[in-house]
Amino acid sequence: MDRLFSPFQLKSLSTRNRFVLSPMTRSFSPGGIPTAEVARYYRRRAEAEVGLVLSEGAAISRVAAVNDPAVPHFYGDEALSGWQQVIDEVKAAGGQMGPQLWHAGIQAPHSSGWLPALPFEGPSAKDNGVAMTDADIADTIAAFGAAARDAQRLGFNCVELQGAHGYLIDQFFWHHTNKRTDRYGGSTLAARSRFAQEVIKEVRRQTGEGFALLFRLSQWRFTDVKSKLAATPQELESWLQPLADAGVDIFHCSTRRFSDPEFSGSDLNLAGWAKKLTGKATIIVGSVGLDKDVTTIFTGETAQPAVAMDELLRRLDRNEFDLVAVGRPLLADPCWVQKVKENRIHELQAFNPEALSRLI
Repeated sequence: MDRLFSPFQLKSLSTRNRFVLSPMTRSFSPGGIPTAEVARYYRRRAEAEVGLVLSEGAAISRVAAVNDPAVPHFYGDEALSGWQQVIDEVKAAGGQMGPQLWHAGIQAPHSSGWLPALPFEGPSAKDNGVAMTDADIADTIAAFGAAARDAQRLGFNCVELQGAHGYLIDQFFWHHTNKRTDRYGGSTLAARSRFAQEVIKEVRRQTGEGFALLFRLSQWRFTDVKSKLAATPQELESWLQPLADAGVDIFHCSTRRFSDPEFSGSDLNLAGWAKKLTGKATIIVGSVGLDKDVTTIFTGETAQPAVAMDELLRRLDRNEFDLVAVGRPLLADPCWVQKVKENRIHELQAFNPEALSRLI
């Protein structure tokens, strides 16, 4: 357990332990403006010894970047003023934080019927969205870079790019959502990663070499939890190594269950493979602390506490990961890390999807 509560340092990051608040969309920022209540929500996690706080997805400066009017923006004076309050609160509590920069791509409309002022945009046209032009792509890459520069200016310790779960960057990876025939398309996963590479390079250009850059990736999407982008370790390497070369410092490897092997013939999970193939630091995430995976958010099931520390520590001892992200348990209980540290396992809270309806 001591290793989980040991410091971690990489470039601009210097965390007091290895625990990370996983990005979880909250939708409590009306008009895209983070409120004082949002700032207090993040501060409570920092006060309770979360080493690194990662924000919910925050939209870059593209009109159709979100399908939810209460998702926070990371552009504009008013929104950035809100984020300044957030990072000030987290730092006052002794924490470190990075925003997750995000563009949702082509998505279903919000349940309220709300729509952005311009059509949803993605690599290729669909019934509810249009294909991005070269100018759209260039502007989007620049918007990611500008948001990262603003994060650094406001005092955040790192940034994370949302490249997982069927959002814009991830839509460029998948052959069925990226049918482009230009330089941003292609028949291989490696070819379809060009957009992500250019986003990473622009963020690195805007922030410099000393600012930590995280990239969240997944093999699965919320619309298809059994999907798999890379079928073999070789295909995974052809995908991740160019991203590492472009400037990623830490791969945040989202899985449904962290204990599941990624490929047959090896016990390594996705974070373990990413670290082995690229040599970069990794974050492990996926049902840490609960007995059911993240799909309970959609099914309405309650997930009970189940802290599989033996399995987590076994993988840490094998150097499969550097940091461990916790989502639903910390969403329901800001003191989860403290309780684990003090062996107050009997006090851990179950996760009920109703927790999504308020900022605890």
